[in-house]
Amino acid sequence: MIIPNNNSTTEPSFTLKNRILRALWGMVWVVFFRYSPRPFHTWRALILKLFGAKLGLHAHVYPDVSIWAPWLLTVGNNVGIADGVKIYNIAKVEISDYCVVSQGAYLCTGSHDINSKNFQLIAKPIVLEKYVWICAEAFVGPGVSVAEGCVLGARGVLIKPVTQAWGVWIGNPAEFKKLRQPNIKLENKKV
Repeated sequence: MIIPNNNSTTEPSFTLKNRILRALWGMVWVVFFRYSPRPFHTWRALILKLFGAKLGLHAHVYPDVSIWAPWLLTVGNNVGIADGVKIYNIAKVEISDYCVVSQGAYLCTGSHDINSKNFQLIAKPIVLEKYVWICAEAFVGPGVSVAEGCVLGARGVLIKPVTQAWGVWIGNPAEFKKLRQPNIKLENKKV
């Protein structure tokens, strides 16, 4: 998906409404979100919902999580998003039930067209299916969907969709390492 307002080198990439909403979100993030006490997950969920995020039950978003546009974020039940995570969601990001996004991970939906004279901004959504773990400082790029139960190892880089469920992916670029055993008994427990 190409961002519609980026037709030349002189026009802004986003609408005025989008830029104002992001500025307002930035102020609210600094004052009410970023410095909230770590256990105040319900408080941060409320703030995110006020800005249009869709959050399930027991979605634990920690205070140092940076979210570019909450209105383009969907988080399922029993999800943990750790401190230092960056969600650059100029397109939709969907994090399904029982997912973990560890410290310093980066979910990036935007890039630039290197064949465009003005490096046209492009955006593609990210989808993490159930039971996915994005380990510390890993990177998930634009347009990537990660199949159920997969693990992206620490500092791994995923730039293509992963369709093999319950796989372990490591490296830069991430390569398939092995299958892990599905353990769906977790659905009956709170994470």
